[in-house]
Amino acid sequence: MLHGAPIVLSFVQARPALVARRHKRSKVLLSLDLGLSMEEVVEVDDGGLILPGSVRLSWACIEEIAAAESSCFAVEADGSIRKIQTFSALTQRHYSLYPTTGAPTMLVSGLPMHRIKGTDPQRDTLSKIKAASLTRGRVLDTCTGLGYTAIEAAKAAGEVVTIELDPAAQEIARHNPWSRRLFEAPNVRQIIGDSAEVVAQFEAASFARVIHDPPTFALAGDLYSCDFYREMWRVLQPGGRAFHYIGDLESKSGGRVARGVMERLKQAGFARVIARNEAFGVIALKE
Repeated sequence: MLHGAPIVLSFVQARPALVARRHKRSKVLLSLDLGLSMEEVVEVDDGGLILPGSVRLSWACIEEIAAAESSCFAVEADGSIRKIQTFSALTQRHYSLYPTTGAPTMLVSGLPMHRIKGTDPQRDTLSKIKAASLTRGRVLDTCTGLGYTAIEAAKAAGEVVTIELDPAAQEIARHNPWSRRLFEAPNVRQIIGDSAEVVAQFEAASFARVIHDPPTFALAGDLYSCDFYREMWRVLQPGGRAFHYIGDLESKSGGRVARGVMERLKQAGFARVIARNEAFGVIALKE
C-alpha cells in the first residue's frame, strides 16, 4: 500500500485477521488495499488490529467486514468503517464496490460490470485489451466504470479518452485502490457525459481504436444502436478497429444480442465484424 493511501478492506482481508485472533497471534499479514499491493505486517491485540497511521480497527468492525461478502469497506482515521456505495440522482441506480479475491468489480443496480465467474475483473479487462489489439495511437474508451480498461489501454496507447455518464460511478472509482491510476496517469483524459452525445463531438478519424464496453442492453439501449455505431465508425481512422463487449456469445441471450450487434455494425459501415468468444465480444474493422 502506498504511504498515506486510504485503507480499503473486504471479507477477503478480514477473515485471516479473525483466524489470527483465534490462534492468539500477535501479527498477521494483510493487504490493506484489496490485494493491489503486497501484504503488510499488521499488529493484533485484544482490541483488534493496529493499522498504519495508528488507526485501531475493532474486532466488531472486522467481524462486520468478514460477514459482508458483497461489500468493500473504507476504514476512516477514527477506526470507523463505511461501505463503498452510493445512489445516483442522475440515473436512479445504486452503485457499490463488490469484492473478489483480486480486483473488485462494481455493481450497478445489482449487476456486476465485469466477468467474475471463472475469471476476475483484471483478467476480463486484459482479454478486452488483447482483442482490441492496441497501438501507440489514440484510444477511445466509451464507458469508464472503474477505469480498468482506460488504465490498461494507457500502458500501450499514446492517449486514452474515457467517457463516464454518471458521476456516481466515478465516486466509486475514487474509493477503489485498483482505480487509482485512472486519476494519476498523465495520458488518460476523463470526460463526464453521455457517450451517445460526446462521441458525436469528436473529429472524424481521430482514434486508432475504440473499446466499447457498455452496460447491458436493458440499461443502455442507445449504446447498441446503429446511430451510435455510425459515430464509432466515423471517429475511427482508416484501418482502425473497435472492440464491442457483449457478454457470453454462446448463451441464448448473449447470442441473440450479438447477432443484432453484428448486423448493425455492418450497417454502420464496418467492413468486417468478427466474433471473439474468448473476450465475450466482437471486433469491427474499418477498412
